[in-house]
Amino acid sequence: MAKTITLRVDDAAYGLFKTAADGDRRTISNYIEHAALHYTLDNEFVDDSEMEWINSRAKDLKRSLADIQQGRYHFVD
Repeated sequence: MAKTITLRVDDAAYGLFKTAADGDRRTISNYIEHAALHYTLDNEFVDDSEMEWINSRAKDLKRSLADIQQGRYHFVD
């Protein structure tokens, strides 16, 4: 079931949302919902390839820590 959210914005933000919504032929409500959903999905979650990259970096860090603990390192001047 749909939920209602009340949002207070200043006149400049309202004008920006209204112009953008009109350009997309959407209601302001639908435009804000669409924009917020896409922003959240794009910026707050990682896809499988990003997670694979993150996990590979974690493995590299663990391997590096093991090398340091075993003395397999040297300083470069």
